[in-house]
Amino acid sequence: MNKEVLLIEDDMEIQELIKDYLKDYGFVCKSVSNAKEALSEVKTASYDIVILDLMLPDMDGFDLLRKIKEITDTPIIISSARGDIGNKIYGFELGVDDYLAKPYEPRELVLRIENILRKNKNHDLITTKDFKINKKTREVYLDDYPIDFTKVEFDIFVFLVENTNSIISREQIINVASLDTNTKNRTIDMHISNIRYKIDDDSKNPKYIKSVWGIGYKFIG
Repeated sequence: MNKEVLLIEDDMEIQELIKDYLKDYGFVCKSVSNAKEALSEVKTASYDIVILDLMLPDMDGFDLLRKIKEITDTPIIISSARGDIGNKIYGFELGVDDYLAKPYEPRELVLRIENILRKNKNHDLITTKDFKINKKTREVYLDDYPIDFTKVEFDIFVFLVENTNSIISREQIINVASLDTNTKNRTIDMHISNIRYKIDDDSKNPKYIKSVWGIGYKFIG
């Protein structure tokens, strides 16, 4: 199956060059030239990877990066002429998967894409205790029955599962679920309560999610 790439690039010459090169290597590439179109795409379509230019006409690329990550956990490669170490560090701090400074050879971009997709392939599926999780399709099954999580609930649940037996603070949950930094503890507790209800977990005698007084929660392995 061909891999779907979303290219966010306002330089039409570079856009066409990258699209043609990716096509030669079997990728299906959808290109947009501004942040508004990019956000519309990630909200309505599924992509295997996003290539993001930072210098866009309607929004700084780092601001767009944050917004994309609130919507999807699709891997992102920054492709930008802003190649100084400060921008690279900031990009990685925001969770970008790779950073290519322009100009570069298109072949290098293909290799970076293939490397990221290869690494992510085996991390999309999680099987633990009574659960099967598909991170790419954002599906969770409990004993083969689908669980209808919201985006925030899914992000929190997967983070707890991926850190089984580790104590996760409410601050960590706020970060991983892309919640407002002013989110109150009771809001986090409400999300956990909703998750417990949907997976039939008893807070007083937990099978899956245990409360850690004064700190947060942990998924029981």
